Amino acid sequence: MFARYFHTLKHLKAKQIFFQLYYKSRAVARRFAGYQPRFNKSAKGQQLHTISWIPASESWHKNTFTFLNQAVTFEKINWDYALNGKLWTYNLNYFDFLNQPSTTKAEGLALMQQYSAQLPLLKNANEPYPISLRCINWIKFNTQHQIRNAQIDNSLYSQYTMLFNSIEYHLLGNHLLENAFSLYIGGIYFNDEKLHKKGFALITKELKEQILSDGAHFELSPMYHQIILNRLLDCINFAQAQDEKKILATYALQMLGWLHSITLKNGAIPLLNDAAKNIAPRSQEIFDYAVRLNLLSTTTPFGASGYRKWELSGAEMIIDVGPLGPSYIPGHAHADFFNFELYDQSPIIVDSGISTYEKNERRELERSTSSHNTVSISYKNQIDTWGGFRVGKRANVQLLKDNASEIIAEHNGYAPFVHRRSWKKTSNDEVQISDVLNPEASGELHFHFHPNVNLQVENNRVHANNWTLTFSNLKNLHLQKYLHAEQFNVLIEASKIVIEFKGGIVTTIARTKTQ
Repeated sequence: MFARYFHTLKHLKAKQIFFQLYYKSRAVARRFAGYQPRFNKSAKGQQLHTISWIPASESWHKNTFTFLNQAVTFEKINWDYALNGKLWTYNLNYFDFLNQPSTTKAEGLALMQQYSAQLPLLKNANEPYPISLRCINWIKFNTQHQIRNAQIDNSLYSQYTMLFNSIEYHLLGNHLLENAFSLYIGGIYFNDEKLHKKGFALITKELKEQILSDGAHFELSPMYHQIILNRLLDCINFAQAQDEKKILATYALQMLGWLHSITLKNGAIPLLNDAAKNIAPRSQEIFDYAVRLNLLSTTTPFGASGYRKWELSGAEMIIDVGPLGPSYIPGHAHADFFNFELYDQSPIIVDSGISTYEKNERRELERSTSSHNTVSISYKNQIDTWGGFRVGKRANVQLLKDNASEIIAEHNGYAPFVHRRSWKKTSNDEVQISDVLNPEASGELHFHFHPNVNLQVENNRVHANNWTLTFSNLKNLHLQKYLHAEQFNVLIEASKIVIEFKGGIVTTIARTKTQ
């Protein structure tokens, strides 16, 4: 256990450790001192001119709230409801439902007033991440409906005071960006220079850190990329200063270019790392929003993110030869080096997906190597994923060859053994995937198929809809069931194959030849 903690903690930044200790000790000191935050600070928001943003999906109707595919009906809303887990409670406190099309001005106003009155007694509400998202949603609703309400504005400003003093420097990554986006929009709404200046300084610093040279968000989740890009577009929407808009637009265009590249022909994103359906705005919604903001974008080439996309006779193969992600915040990373997916309008070979953020066995399984389309040795993980969002000992990835028809990479996650995988595209759009271990090493090759795929196994061949996979040098081929997760809290039985081999194996993926 000591070694696991050592390999986990040694990658943290000094700032993360300092603020982790500072916030914990401050919380203890405040409890002993009987500290109570002020929830009645006086402030007045201003009316702003904005264009229409992306509306929230419908998640609330007559005190029934549906998040993460779990519905709860309240007689009196319990904002700290905990039976569906922390993420569900967070969603309740985000207030996204304010900006769903069906919420009326009167309904939204009543909810915000009710919430403001209860805020001093709530637990989850006053954490910086839900504060960040909730405040943006309140400001959007107030702006859209031209609401000028002293109780709500005073509550909003009190929440921003708490956020300003609890910025998530101990977590960094997307959490810190969400804090920054919210402070910036709040500063504009209240014409408050302190909030505005702090928010913009954090945004520019963190975008420089978090947006890779090919435009990807550095946590390498297409879903979080969509979420953060949408919020960046909100900042451009609310920005009043042209020089600030220009700086924000530069990063937005980079992120839009990458999103064009990663988005599939059917409009979906590949569900790589922590990514699920119905959480983030769809890519087309984001592209349309950008156009309304006069941001015209095009597809840009993949690079530092490590993702690649090949066209195969109208189909698409997404290949991952990238790094783990930021070493100091790998919470959304999986043990999935050299994973890939195959789409032929509909999904064929897929990532097994995620269904939960709870720290449980299911979460650990969904992050594991055997849940991805790559090679394990004795079903071990390439990296030490643990604790729901932690990574201990890691592997290094080297990209050895990278062009339009051949990619070769290797990692040392199974030291002393090395796993080298190559993808080679032939002239007739077949793909040969070669997995090489040391000659004495035995491994397991995993392929997961979408629940809608019709799978047939025939000796060393597997037929999957209109595709055929052929294996050479295999020892055994096992057809197994697994639980596919495209959405939170939804598990659908599907099929996977596990191929045992020694030393190396070659997989050929091709369209099934018609007689």
